[in-house]
Amino acid sequence: MNSNSSKFNRKSTRLPDYDYSQAGAYFITICTYKFQHLFGKIDNEEMGLNKYGEIAQSEWLKTPKIRQNIELGEFVIMPNHLHGIIIIKDQSRTGTVHRAHTHAIEKFGQPISGSIPTIIRSYKATVTKQINILRNTFETSVWHRNFYEHVICNEKEYEKIATYIINIPLKWYLDRFYSSSI
Repeated sequence: MNSNSSKFNRKSTRLPDYDYSQAGAYFITICTYKFQHLFGKIDNEEMGLNKYGEIAQSEWLKTPKIRQNIELGEFVIMPNHLHGIIIIKDQSRTGTVHRAHTHAIEKFGQPISGSIPTIIRSYKATVTKQINILRNTFETSVWHRNFYEHVICNEKEYEKIATYIINIPLKWYLDRFYSSSI
């Protein structure tokens, strides 16, 4: 077995056989590489973005401008991660041409346009490129290798997650991603 083969056999955190391009709301968490405090800091229970955090926020806000079938719900950029809700609208109701009703499952090396993994991959790539240009550190990791997603099942769950996102700067010291800045 080649020592490089393990990188091609990564375990996915995605739900097997789930179409991540279908209409619905998705709770997303993306962490920085080694949980570095890259985007700013919490001061008096408020997140203060630095120039890298402003890039992360600006690019997140561009997501629905780039993809007409996307809406953003609540989101927050934290010192070492982002929490946000992405809503994929039913494309048949917006007039956007939608592929035939096939069960589209994204596989490694075969991205599906408009899917959550493809949206996050594009977001992470553009943020990484811009931050690395500013830092003059080309090919340096900005993000953790993967991301966390949760399919939001109903309005009650949406409200619970949205409240969590809004309040997370107030509870930073209790957050599972908390670490004191170095």
